[in-house]
Amino acid sequence: MALQSHNEPLSAYMSDVHRTDLLDREQEAELARQWCATRDESAAEELVQRNLRFVVKVAMGYRKYGVPVTDLIQEGNMGLMHAVEKFDPNRGTRLISYAVWWIKAYIQSYIIRSWSLVRVGTTQTQRRLFYKLPRALSAPRVPGESPDARIERIAEELNARPKDVTLMMGALKGRDLSLDVPVEASSNVTWGDRVRDEGMNPEQATAETEDEALRHRLLKECVGKLSARQQEIMRLRHMIDEPMTLRQVGTAMGLSRERVRQLEHQALRKLKGMMVPRYERGANQAPRAMSRAASRRSMTA
Repeated sequence: MALQSHNEPLSAYMSDVHRTDLLDREQEAELARQWCATRDESAAEELVQRNLRFVVKVAMGYRKYGVPVTDLIQEGNMGLMHAVEKFDPNRGTRLISYAVWWIKAYIQSYIIRSWSLVRVGTTQTQRRLFYKLPRALSAPRVPGESPDARIERIAEELNARPKDVTLMMGALKGRDLSLDVPVEASSNVTWGDRVRDEGMNPEQATAETEDEALRHRLLKECVGKLSARQQEIMRLRHMIDEPMTLRQVGTAMGLSRERVRQLEHQALRKLKGMMVPRYERGANQAPRAMSRAASRRSMTA
């Protein structure tokens, strides 16, 4: 749900959403059932409108990252709409309890995309450090603690490797630097001139692209052969920008954490059994196909 106007003050929008009454459990369940049964957009819109104040509350908690609050609210509203789309009222969970995970996921993903031209949060550990490390670094220092010991302690507290903590500290301190900027004020040599090209040669790049396309196609085909519940677990655990924990998936699907773990393990075992032999056959066929193509080119040259 977009903000009413780009020119409307944020305070006016916040006042407006806080004037909207919340739904009680029965009203929410009725609207959700109406949406699920008939896809009545007015029911979905009502569910979104009545919960916009929660998006504002979540978004305000991310103000310290220097991203405009209006943008955070916009992304959070997108997460809320996604949650309404997937919400199942028959599981006995209130909408906001389910939606808060999607609201946070959309906001966090947007912050990371906006933070730098070079992505600093490409793994789950890095994303966790991106949000928790600034608070850990702002805590009072332990008297007599060396810099290395401090990093070791913080890494242990955040369940990360000291190397990851050090890398994220560097990423958080620096922002984007144009490669067209001269290395020295009196020099015509730019930072871009000093960047080493470590990319693959054309043949390697082509082979890598074809291999990636093969793996992607096989994964898509094999995931489609899993049960609907296993497909949803794989999507939430491995195929979205901000993967959920086992507990979060369980809350979203109305399952226990242990049951989600069991279903994920079964799904991964099935995928391995389906994909490995098919990938090996496809990988073995590719060099022969390239060799035949090269032979045809040499014969016609």
